Amino acid sequence: MEINEDVKQMEVKEAVRKYKPDERFTYADYLTWDDDKRWELIDGVPYEMASAPSSGHQRISSRMHYQFFSMLKGRPCEVFHAPFDVRLNADTLDDTVVQPDLVIICDKEKLDEKSCKGVPDLLVEILSPSTARYDRMIKLHRYQKAGVREFWIIDPETATLSIHILENNKYMISVYGDEDTAPIHVLEGCEVNLAEVFAP
Repeated sequence: MEINEDVKQMEVKEAVRKYKPDERFTYADYLTWDDDKRWELIDGVPYEMASAPSSGHQRISSRMHYQFFSMLKGRPCEVFHAPFDVRLNADTLDDTVVQPDLVIICDKEKLDEKSCKGVPDLLVEILSPSTARYDRMIKLHRYQKAGVREFWIIDPETATLSIHILENNKYMISVYGDEDTAPIHVLEGCEVNLAEVFAP
């Protein structure tokens, strides 16, 4: 007997909202969650995304995207902004799907019509009060575990950028302020002007 698709969708959504601690979901499940909320999966555990970001958050994201886009001209890399699915372990369990604020991908083979399948070259998260703990702890740990070579955390409140570089499977951190120029370690000769990013 075939299950009505609408009923199935409702059951999946209800399972996400009331999942048991030992329940795990995959990207295939994630694709069926067709509602007005955004989700991320970390090792099969669903996390509901916060509401729309603030104007300050969007301003920083737009300025960063512009600088990335400008410097990537003539290079094999592309920059994408949220919402864009990054499936960190697509070739194995496919149970980790994140939507970083910005992502740079240099291997075109990792791109399909909907997502990045695998580990990108650089990920950027812009903190907000509701996501700071999640970004700094859960996502940072997962990015390190996945082997993301360079991970940036931007804090709009302190106007700082923390760059995490993977060395021997652990992140080494450098912090830059709003008057600094920050190097992109995975892209030789590229750097970001933070005065422009954090300008009022």
